[in-house]
Amino acid sequence: MADKSYFYGLGRRKSATATARLYAGKGEITINGETAAKYLDDNKTLLAELTDPLALVGKQTDFDITLLIKGGGTSGQVDAAKLAISKALATINDDLKGSLSKAGYLRRDSRVTERKKYGLKGARKREQFSKR
Repeated sequence: MADKSYFYGLGRRKSATATARLYAGKGEITINGETAAKYLDDNKTLLAELTDPLALVGKQTDFDITLLIKGGGTSGQVDAAKLAISKALATINDDLKGSLSKAGYLRRDSRVTERKKYGLKGARKREQFSKR
């Protein structure tokens, strides 16, 4: 490891943005000043998904993670946080980058909400067509 005090990663998904800082520690995850379990309302699925990149490289108890998340819903926030953690892990070691990349954790999901167009009721919904 380098002599920096933390490793940084940025992740985005839909309208959620997450920044991750990995410090040397015991494996505690803090999201916006709260513990991860409290922030995610003890949702076991989302908690497991959040720690997937760490589990893949076997570093669950090596780092304390501080996440700052803005925007989006819970699922999008977790996906953004997962990407941020993966990017931070990738800066540590090239071997980790290879395994994370193969598992698809360094790939950004670019799907976002389509904007509403003028003259329509939504992005694609329109008035029913009348032939006569």
